[in-house]
Amino acid sequence: MEIALLVLLPLLIWAVLLYNKLISDKNHVLAAWSDIDVQLKRRHDLIPKLVQAVQAYADYEQTTLTHITHLRQTASATSETGERERMESALSEQVRSLLLIAEAYPELKAGDQFLDLLAQLSDVENHIQYARRYYNGSVRNYNVRLESFPDLLIARGFHFTPARFFELESVVESDPPEIH
Repeated sequence: MEIALLVLLPLLIWAVLLYNKLISDKNHVLAAWSDIDVQLKRRHDLIPKLVQAVQAYADYEQTTLTHITHLRQTASATSETGERERMESALSEQVRSLLLIAEAYPELKAGDQFLDLLAQLSDVENHIQYARRYYNGSVRNYNVRLESFPDLLIARGFHFTPARFFELESVVESDPPEIH
């Protein structure tokens, strides 16, 4: 009985430690996703101001402006990670289109409000890029732990599932929007 206890106790302690590390890594992934979410919210808050600034100069580009507004609302309402990634990718492409439209209006590009919005957007896009990088690093660490022996024994026993990377939908997204 004592021998069995001496063998089982270290195994139980080992299993608890591995389980706690898995939980820790899982929570790092969740926290990293939360960081991305905060930055996306910041971008979503800037978009209506940017649309409004461009709209004053580019009335005939109404379909682009309407599409951006619709994508922003849809992305904000989406909670599933994969769908959110797709919506954010489409939104990024539309913001690029908006910035290209703005290039055609020198008086808009010279306006202080527009320049301030561009600076804020550039800052947010950089923070999104950093948050994505941190998130993907957390996902990598977590997924490696799930697939590594002996951690996989505990992970499978408690039904841990791999996390999804935040991937870019298009090659265009790998470059932040050009802001002049």
